[in-house]
Amino acid sequence: MIQTIEAVIDEQGGVHLMENIHLDRSHRALVTILAEEPSMDRRETALLSEAALAADWNRPEEDAAWSHLQQVR
Repeated sequence: MIQTIEAVIDEQGGVHLMENIHLDRSHRALVTILAEEPSMDRRETALLSEAALAADWNRPEEDAAWSHLQQVR
């Protein structure tokens, strides 16, 4: 399983994950250094994306596509 975890790399090269993760064994990882400085609000990207994603997700076609995952009551 591939996961993407946000992290900040300090000036000394220390890697600080922005969330806790628990792994069952050691894993290889790739690090991409982005041009911009880290945001003080970790949720900023999610908050900025919410309206744009909602326009796509809140459509009848999306409801129909994912309906097989809803629990039967």
